[in-house]
Amino acid sequence: MPVDRRRPDEPAFVVQIHDASTVHFDFRLEVDGVLKSWAVPKGPSTDPHDKRLAIPTDDHPLDYLGFEGVIPEGEYGGGTVIVWDTGTYRPISHDRRGRPVPFGQAVDDGHAVFELHGRKLHGRYALTRFRGGAQDGGSGEKPLWLLVRTGSGRGTGGTPDPRRARSARSGQTLRQIAESPDARRWHPDGGTHG
Repeated sequence: MPVDRRRPDEPAFVVQIHDASTVHFDFRLEVDGVLKSWAVPKGPSTDPHDKRLAIPTDDHPLDYLGFEGVIPEGEYGGGTVIVWDTGTYRPISHDRRGRPVPFGQAVDDGHAVFELHGRKLHGRYALTRFRGGAQDGGSGEKPLWLLVRTGSGRGTGGTPDPRRARSARSGQTLRQIAESPDARRWHPDGGTHG
């Protein structure tokens, strides 16, 4: 089963469930040749009333887009990863005068609006920085963002229990991937093995 249904004019996104020091969702958007990444402890929601905390993490290489497997213990992010959702997105950020804003600039500015075209997530979402980062006046606080569903469209009715959720890629759970002797391994050199 292919990992993403890429449209040539739309960048990719992936939502991975990651069982590391805590189980959380990683929300990643392809921006300017890398995957901009946020840890979303409760996962993205299809309910516009849910405001989900999103904590920025390191950018990841595009090769990580389809990764599902095990990151060895002792490595950054050590633990099991599944691809919960994947697809493309359409950037739709505008400035106050209604002019389109390049998506990388929208992320840097702290407010990015986009429409997801995933297997599970569909519709308009926004990521908004509310503390820290470039606009914090040098306070040194860690940047925090909110991920919110902002428009109508079909959804899955919320976020699943991450331990019971199944991969959009393989249909397996975190536990099944962790126990599989054939699970791919991610290594710090950026490569996968297995």
